[in-house]
Amino acid sequence: MTVPRTSHKPHSPACDRNQEPILTVLRELYREPLTVLEIGSGTGQHAVYMGRHLPHIVWLTSDRAENHAGIWRWLEEAAILNVEPPLELDVCMEKWPVQDLDAIFSANTAHIMSWPAVECMFIGAGRKLPAGGALALYGPFNIDGEYTSASNRAFDQQLHARDPEMGIRDTVDLNRLARANGFVFESDHPLPANNRILVWRKGSP
Repeated sequence: MTVPRTSHKPHSPACDRNQEPILTVLRELYREPLTVLEIGSGTGQHAVYMGRHLPHIVWLTSDRAENHAGIWRWLEEAAILNVEPPLELDVCMEKWPVQDLDAIFSANTAHIMSWPAVECMFIGAGRKLPAGGALALYGPFNIDGEYTSASNRAFDQQLHARDPEMGIRDTVDLNRLARANGFVFESDHPLPANNRILVWRKGSP
């Protein structure tokens, strides 16, 4: 395997702030040994943090190729055996480059992706996860058509100004999409800074 190299180790202050609240939810969600795919590992910070604190989990990192070098920097320095090197994954790929999965986690991706890409993510998750597998998304979300805070409204406006295809997603639309791909809504976990983790569980065939 050719390891992409970079002298720059990416760092997100937001990851530092939100990783402990996310971990608190994931500890409950991932109590048993599981293989978890992280969609959009970004800097790699969440993978290292979650892998270190959830040693019974096999954590699969993934992202587009341009982000792999930064993820490798975090993984090499951490040297955590239960965190795997990044897979090259675009959610709209016809075949995701991963086989056996128990769960999928993704942080701060749904509002950055276009809506067609969000649809691809749910379609792919529906194909890959077995019955009982959990799909968990972290980030800002609207609830039943309403913003949960003035800051989220302002953030949504910034996203649309940056790219009209970006935007905070609504639970009504996400739940409809989840049901269409075999998922049942399970739980909503409000977290600091007007973020939350939404969890759906794959139903039986």
